[in-house]
Amino acid sequence: MTEQNTTEAAPGPVEDAVPQAAVAADPAPASPTPGQDPTAQAPAGPSGPPADQPAGTATPAAPAVPAAPKDRRKLFAALRWTAAVLVFGAVGTGVAYEVTQPERTDIPGLSTKSDGRWTYPALAKPVLPAGAALPFGKDNPDGIHYAGLTQLLLSPPTDSTPDSKLKLEKDEVVSVGTFLEEYESGERPKMQEQFTNEGLRQIVGRGWTTPDGTRTRIYLLRFHASGFVDTFKGCSRDMKLGGVARTDLDLDWNKAKSGQSAVIGGGLALYREPAPVGDEQVKVGCIQSGDVQAVILQTRKGDVATVPFHQTVILQHQLLR
Repeated sequence: MTEQNTTEAAPGPVEDAVPQAAVAADPAPASPTPGQDPTAQAPAGPSGPPADQPAGTATPAAPAVPAAPKDRRKLFAALRWTAAVLVFGAVGTGVAYEVTQPERTDIPGLSTKSDGRWTYPALAKPVLPAGAALPFGKDNPDGIHYAGLTQLLLSPPTDSTPDSKLKLEKDEVVSVGTFLEEYESGERPKMQEQFTNEGLRQIVGRGWTTPDGTRTRIYLLRFHASGFVDTFKGCSRDMKLGGVARTDLDLDWNKAKSGQSAVIGGGLALYREPAPVGDEQVKVGCIQSGDVQAVILQTRKGDVATVPFHQTVILQHQLLR
C-alpha cells in the first residue's frame, strides 16, 4: 500500500525542445558495410546480358531507397528525448495521487483495473506551522511531524460511511481507553502503563465501512520522539488483538512487493489472521514514521480483500512521509 507523498503539479511543457524540420534536404549517402573498405570499387560486371537471357531484354533495376534526411533524423531524436523527459518527470510527481484512482496499475497488489480497489480523494499536504521542518528533511532527521495529527489521517474512500462504532472525542481524538478496546482485556493494563512511561502524547482515529462490508479503523499515535515508537509492541506479530487467536505475516504483501518496481519505502509491516478465523477475518497494517505509529485494522465477514487493504496502507504511509 517515506517522504510525504502528496499531489503535486504535473511538469510544465518543454519549450523549444524540438527543432523545426528543414525543407528540401539532400539524401545522406549510404554508410559503408562494417568491415568493407569504403574506397574499394565494386568489380566490373559482364558487359552483356546473361547467356540464358534473350538479347535486348533489360534487367529491371531495384528501386533506390533514399536515406532519411539529416534534419528529419534529428527531429525524431529530439522527439524521443522530449518524451522521455516528460515521462520521467511525471512519474516522480504522480505516484501519490494516481494510487488513489481506479486506473492505477503499477502499485503492489493493484495489477488490474477490476481488482476491487477503492477510489480515494487526492492526498493533500498538511499545513505546517510557520518555520516548521518537514519530517525526514535535512533539518529534521528524526522525522518529527509538526502538522496537526488529524491532517495526517487518510480520508475515507468514495461510497463509504463513517464507522458509528468508533468512539471519537472532539477533533477525532481517541482516548487511550478506547484504543485499548482493540486488544485483549488482559493486555490493556500493561499497555496503559507503557503509554504512561514511554512518551505517548496523543491518539487520533478515523473509521469507515464500505459497501462490501469491510470495516476500517486507522489510529495514529504520536510519541515524544521516534525512539519511543520503537518500543511500542501493540502493532507486531506478537500483538494480542481482541478475539484474534494469532496473526501471521501477510504473504500476499511480500509477493506483491517483490513483483513490482515501485519503491514503497520502509517502516511497513502487514499482518493477517490465518485460518481458521471466526465470523470475521482481521488484517493489520503497521507503519512507523518518525514520532508517529499508525495502526490500521480491517475486518470483514469471511475474508478481508487483499487489494483495498494494501491500497489503504500504502496511502496512509505516503501521508506520513
